[in-house]
Amino acid sequence: MRFVATLILAFRALRRNKLRSVLTALGMIIGVGAVIAMVSMGNGAKSQVEAQIAGLGQNLITIFPGSLTTGGMRGGWGSASTLTVEDAEAIKNEVSGAIGVSPEIRDRQQVLANGLNWNTQVLGESPDFTSIREWRVVEGEFFTENDVRTTAKVCVIGKTVADQLFAGTDPIGQNIRARNIPLRIVGVMAAKGFNTNGQDQDDIIIVPYTTSMKRISRRDRVSNIIVQAESQETMERVQRDITDLLQQRRQGREPDFTVRNQLEIAETATAASRTMTGLLAGIAFVSLVVGGIGIMNIMLVSVTERTREIGIRLAVGAHGKDVLLQFLTEAVVLSVLGGALGILLGIGTAQGLAFWKGWPVATSTSSIVIAFFFSAAVGIFFGFYPAKKAAALDPIDALRYE
Repeated sequence: MRFVATLILAFRALRRNKLRSVLTALGMIIGVGAVIAMVSMGNGAKSQVEAQIAGLGQNLITIFPGSLTTGGMRGGWGSASTLTVEDAEAIKNEVSGAIGVSPEIRDRQQVLANGLNWNTQVLGESPDFTSIREWRVVEGEFFTENDVRTTAKVCVIGKTVADQLFAGTDPIGQNIRARNIPLRIVGVMAAKGFNTNGQDQDDIIIVPYTTSMKRISRRDRVSNIIVQAESQETMERVQRDITDLLQQRRQGREPDFTVRNQLEIAETATAASRTMTGLLAGIAFVSLVVGGIGIMNIMLVSVTERTREIGIRLAVGAHGKDVLLQFLTEAVVLSVLGGALGILLGIGTAQGLAFWKGWPVATSTSSIVIAFFFSAAVGIFFGFYPAKKAAALDPIDALRYE
């Protein structure tokens, strides 16, 4: 009953200065709202990155060219074309646990079909590509090992290419020309959408890697090699064996390649996402502390304005702890109400950004609970000093105060 009476007194005191109370709670509202909105956006981005990396394939290992030293100058990934088809064949034949291997040749070409033209990415791959990337064909079929051996003029196209060049018609069996080479379309890949870099994954033509090297890009080196490990448990061992094999093939020369597995790429991406989320949440928590300082400032003003009221209460028998509890309750009520309104503001902001901007958001219950209890803690921390100051007033001096 005593706490309820104190709570009612706190609400009455805050209601006497409605505008000041609202402005004081505004800092907490913005702070809590910012925490929830920022964490929701950070979680949404993290989930999207994880989904995109999972969509790259299952148990994926990628060998990048580069890390080459020339004339004392060292370069990183992609600084040199150092991988060959023979490297990929050696991995497929000699590394146990490597159940799929595809040398990749990446190129951009202006292609023609149906009197239309389209600039797209042309990938040279092996038939293992669909299992490595877990990317199925929805129409027709993927090319075969025989197509690779015979440098066949065939291709599989992505949904975007199909929509741009063959809208309203069946593309299977039709020809598409790249570098004036006619390629017969044997299949259409399932839609994958955009990746984390905003690149349309369906804007693609896939040809046998031999066709790409001898007829289209005319290169003798591959852009990179993708490998599918037998399982997640064997991924590190397969990665190690690939590194040892390629190093043996270099016969003592410095490594001119870099091997990375899917888990390392995922960890790097999620670590960057976590850092960004932590940074945004840190900025938002600073605004919570600023809001708490605002509450302390207003409570100190309130103690000064109500000095005579405090003196009367003490004179008629109230104890110091009663006064302390009253002012502390007012501070906590301000911060908790601010926190509750801030939760609504944060959820509304996150959902609004998702609706209007299409940004991925994932509002977590834990962030709401933490933000709410942090706001209550801020009220207790910053309200304690003014409440203690009020409780320590001498009744006689308080009654004489004007």
